[in-house]
Amino acid sequence: MTTSRFLFTSESVSEGHPDKICDQISDAILDAFLTQDPAARVACETTVTTGMVLICGEISSNTYVDIPEVARRTIEEIGYVGDRSGGFDARTCAVLTSIDEQSSDIASGVDEAQEVRQKTGEELDKIGAGDQGIMFGFACDETPDLMPLPIDAAHHLVRKLAAVRKNGQLNYLRPDSKSQVTIEYVDGRPSRIDTVVISTQHDPEIDGVSDKEGLLSRIAADVRKCVIDPVFAELPIKPDAKTRYFINPSGRFVIGGPQGDAGLTGRKIIVDTYGGYSRHGGGAFSGKDPTKVDRSAAYAARYVAKNIVAAGLANQCEIQISYAIGVARPVSVNVHTFGTGKVSEDELADFVINHFDLRPAAIIQNFDLCGLPGKRNGRFYQNLAAYGHIGRTDLDVPWEKLDRVDDLKAAFAGKATLSV
Repeated sequence: MTTSRFLFTSESVSEGHPDKICDQISDAILDAFLTQDPAARVACETTVTTGMVLICGEISSNTYVDIPEVARRTIEEIGYVGDRSGGFDARTCAVLTSIDEQSSDIASGVDEAQEVRQKTGEELDKIGAGDQGIMFGFACDETPDLMPLPIDAAHHLVRKLAAVRKNGQLNYLRPDSKSQVTIEYVDGRPSRIDTVVISTQHDPEIDGVSDKEGLLSRIAADVRKCVIDPVFAELPIKPDAKTRYFINPSGRFVIGGPQGDAGLTGRKIIVDTYGGYSRHGGGAFSGKDPTKVDRSAAYAARYVAKNIVAAGLANQCEIQISYAIGVARPVSVNVHTFGTGKVSEDELADFVINHFDLRPAAIIQNFDLCGLPGKRNGRFYQNLAAYGHIGRTDLDVPWEKLDRVDDLKAAFAGKATLSV
């Protein structure tokens, strides 16, 4: 029997990456509105560049939010402030805003779904999808949180980089960084760590060392000891003698963040989800209130897929959901298990359609995506805007819960060999 081998790579970026700064600002603004007005409609885009932040979009709300202040606070929390800001400073950058109200045409379609007018008066049918589109959710049994190992490992690395920067362990690091992890698969299962890539912004001098070779040698040693080794000690697959490491392979990395590259909301959608291991519908998450199914339905699809895998009905599961603007119920639901399913995909799809409520209003209600005034601490969405929206078992997010596993096992108990 021939052994199948392939390499798969995923990347992640830190909270200080220019695109991620934008995602966090957009979601911080969303949080600020929803905290006071759960009915707010928000579609907020941010771009950053040298010395400037531009925030634009459509927002309809009965409350006031000091948008420039939210942006500056978010940038400061990330670490771009003071002498070590690298040229982009929360206190001195310009913050420009260009905000309009949500289109009345879109609002009418969202508030009253087509099928309400035609068929039913059910309350949850009164919110239609905020746009047409397709969304994917995915889960697999490669890691304890049922995520693909490459993106899971990549996220852990940049989160650890941020932690050692903020706690002072490696206080010469600056906020902008990226990671990339290549996993070797044998017969479809993770086998070994092939390559680890980390690029991290840093001070121009470290303990008096400023020459290029000395800086790179120090950074490489510190990152191996304080970041890479601790991260992989907690993951199911460990590096081996053949694992390759590239730490700051381009050399010196002092100029970073918006001073080095422009950033834009929604430009890291693969980082936000499954690292390319699963398909993606193309819609970004950050800055969008949950009536936008790009966001809420992608969370719901992850919830469905994760519960199916956790129930032992498949080793891998991908859910596709599609919507029409203004229509509450999905146009289509598709289940794909890549040959790992214990029951047929048709049976799984029928169960999902009949037992998971995927109307936008139901998703919002079941996941409490809008919250109640005063209930949230104002950081629900901002906390998701870096290090992935999916697989976040470090946060109490409802789409990561496994509260439908028993239902799925009971429904297919006589038809599948369950992993229990």
